[in-house]
Amino acid sequence: MILTAHIITGAAVAAKISNPILAIPLALLSHYFLDSLPQTEYTIENIKKGRWNKSFFDFLKVFLDIFFGILIVTLFSSNNPAIFIAAFSAMIPDGITLLSILFPQNKSIMQHQKLHKAVNDIYDSETKRKPPILGILVQIIVVLAAISLL
Repeated sequence: MILTAHIITGAAVAAKISNPILAIPLALLSHYFLDSLPQTEYTIENIKKGRWNKSFFDFLKVFLDIFFGILIVTLFSSNNPAIFIAAFSAMIPDGITLLSILFPQNKSIMQHQKLHKAVNDIYDSETKRKPPILGILVQIIVVLAAISLL
């Protein structure tokens, strides 16, 4: 799932649950739920393979993805700080994925990576031979639903 969908969903959770002590962990859990759905993502192979000298455009995609998600939250939400904390919280599992590339010897990070990969593999359009358009449609629906909840 692209980061924009995670950010907006995390923000929507906080917008609907007024208690940040509950909303922030639920926003984090929303990441795993969304990753279990059909999804299509952009490639960041240079980052995944640690080819840092060729990673500029991969990082640009990630930056623009985050920027777009934060922009939507800013435009459609009440801009309560808890909403932005929850939006950030919903991105944490993908941040840990980056850490797994940087620190592959860290057992805790790698344990999380196994869990994250298992959740992503619940429905993977490439391995299960499902049409990638399904993943795109699911993400559009998720984003529109989350915006409506902000």
